[in-house]
Amino acid sequence: MNDPVPVRDAASVILLRQGPVGPAVLMGQRGAGAVFMPGKFVFPGGAVDGADAAVPLAAPLAQPCADRLALDSRVLPGAIVAAAIRELWEEAGLILGRPGPWPDPPPDWAGFAATGHRPAAGALRFVFRAVTPPGRPRRFDARFLLADATALAGDPDDFSCANDELAHLQWVPLPRARTLDLPFITRIVLAEVQARVGDATVPQSVPFFRNDAGGQRVERLGLAR
Repeated sequence: MNDPVPVRDAASVILLRQGPVGPAVLMGQRGAGAVFMPGKFVFPGGAVDGADAAVPLAAPLAQPCADRLALDSRVLPGAIVAAAIRELWEEAGLILGRPGPWPDPPPDWAGFAATGHRPAAGALRFVFRAVTPPGRPRRFDARFLLADATALAGDPDDFSCANDELAHLQWVPLPRARTLDLPFITRIVLAEVQARVGDATVPQSVPFFRNDAGGQRVERLGLAR
């Protein structure tokens, strides 16, 4: 029997920086009353909106990453990348962009544009993709994009413009991150991040955890077939 819950396209940004005790990632905690993953610590992220596809990027995503985002995808790579940058702004108040005027942004982007920046994807690297298993109240085809915090415009510790979707926003050292109350897939993504510490190159291939009519399996996007 097919799962009646539709799978929505989604994107998350994993920000990595060198902290006082080593590499750290930005995470926040979902509310206890949230329908999806209540109380879990996650990376800033969310669903792709229709307007994201038309957002002009001040700097493009690396072409190999764009090519892998396009594989077996219902939405264009630009929409996925824009959604990731927008969700980072909404949930953490952090700007992944370049200075420049943006006089006519979509409504969901008005706050971002008001900072005097345009979204930029040049620092992002596509590192992971996973589909939520059947039987959950919401399902997402989630793409995870990694960036170094030095690419941010502004103070990486200033969360004053964040909405209230994520509580306890903080930079968490990688070893401690694994001790938090995490979704299963986030633990796997953290291992991928750990393996990429100090490596700013584009991954040769990207893990893809599928959950569809063919069952649960792992593929590698970008490998020659």
